[in-house]
Amino acid sequence: MQNNGSKVGCWIAIGVLALMLFGSFLTNIGLVATLFAGSSAAGNDYPVDEEPVFEEIWSYGYGDTKVVRIDLAGVIMRGRRERLFGSEPDMVETILGQIRSATLDPDVKAILLEVDSPGGAVTPSDEIYASLEQFKSEDEERMVMVFVRDLGASGAYYAAMAGDYIMVEPTAIVGSVGVIMQTLNMKGLGDKIGLSSVTIASGANKDMLNPFKEVNPQHVAMLQELVDGMQERFASIVENSRGLENRDLLDGRVFSASQALEHNLIDGVGYLQDAIDTLEELLDLDGIYMVRYYEKRGFWDSLMESKLPALPDFTAMEGPRFLYLWKP
Repeated sequence: MQNNGSKVGCWIAIGVLALMLFGSFLTNIGLVATLFAGSSAAGNDYPVDEEPVFEEIWSYGYGDTKVVRIDLAGVIMRGRRERLFGSEPDMVETILGQIRSATLDPDVKAILLEVDSPGGAVTPSDEIYASLEQFKSEDEERMVMVFVRDLGASGAYYAAMAGDYIMVEPTAIVGSVGVIMQTLNMKGLGDKIGLSSVTIASGANKDMLNPFKEVNPQHVAMLQELVDGMQERFASIVENSRGLENRDLLDGRVFSASQALEHNLIDGVGYLQDAIDTLEELLDLDGIYMVRYYEKRGFWDSLMESKLPALPDFTAMEGPRFLYLWKP
């Protein structure tokens, strides 16, 4: 009798589990359909890249002049992080979209760029810098205030060169003006374990830095020339922005807040409130009100982001590339 009761309970449990799985399947189908429908509707009737629209959240202050707070946090690298359904927004495109939205809003008189980044890829760093310069060029009274929390190195410092004033926290690290490119060479290891690479290439330089071949000095020289050119651009922008005369400082080293201030790599040392007070003084205002931009997300978007884990991004740093990145 007890055995029959156990069997009945087991079948009930199996039935409940099957219903739950079926319900989950239907929910996922609905999520995917909602995503495709939302993407199609947004893309057909509005130029979302030309005129990006964000939800505007009041962040700070009670003044009459609008300032937008934009975060530059983490490694500056393109690439959407895939989730089980959909993907996270590209961090570079999000930042560029926020700057463009601020540029198109005539009420915005300043951007507060809040930096905590070791830098990243060369081109995205340059794009952020250029976008900030474009923001200022639309109105000569506009300003960019850069506030560095913990780290503002390499590509992040490059982007900060668009700032009219750079304030860093007392414990922050800045600098690392330079370019880096790294890869592994496994020729010796491959010889030991009998592993080699078979490469069919169209030219002698097509497979340069092949990890299973001896490093070719000519290839190194070619790549070094490219690195030197990118470094020259970086150094020139720093010199022009900061009025720097001693290029010897731009050798890749990082600086403490006090050292950076001494060498005129920044304008001030302080905290967020100090940066806000300084911005008000520069704008000659008694008060400002600050907003943040957030992407408009539907119910299903929020539900997915909170419940579904993101898949690891194994391709963001795949292969050798030129970086404005501090890599200690």
